[in-house]
Amino acid sequence: MAPEPTGYSAHFLLDTDWNGLVNRWATGIGAPVHDASTHITLSVPPRPAGADHLQVHLTTSRRFLVAFMTTGRSLAPGELARAAAAANAWNIQQLIPTLSVWNVRGSEPHLGGVCTLPLSCRMTQRDFDATASGWVDQAATMFARCREVFSL
Repeated sequence: MAPEPTGYSAHFLLDTDWNGLVNRWATGIGAPVHDASTHITLSVPPRPAGADHLQVHLTTSRRFLVAFMTTGRSLAPGELARAAAAANAWNIQQLIPTLSVWNVRGSEPHLGGVCTLPLSCRMTQRDFDATASGWVDQAATMFARCREVFSL
């Protein structure tokens, strides 16, 4: 059996180590990263082929690591009601990620998914990788359903 990569069995505290966990996960999935001291933005290649390209923005609030995911597609004014219905349907059935309409009063509203982890959480790199990849997979399913069922 091949040895585990360095750091994969160590437990990291999200509060102090979230940046490194995210960067190592992004490198592992081949996602280009824009790293800033307060947030990380990455572009996730479509999974599966033909799926939407996802933008993932990770940052912290006072108590949580927050992942915002979007396709970057703006909603037309006539799509807002369908987008709200899509969010309601998804959140009743699935909940993760939480789907919402962002920037609803702005010039470019869009659909976005949100996932969180408490900053007090300790986890291995392997567990973080599985969690973050699971978020991306669920978001891809969520956006595909929005496209297929609600024509968004």
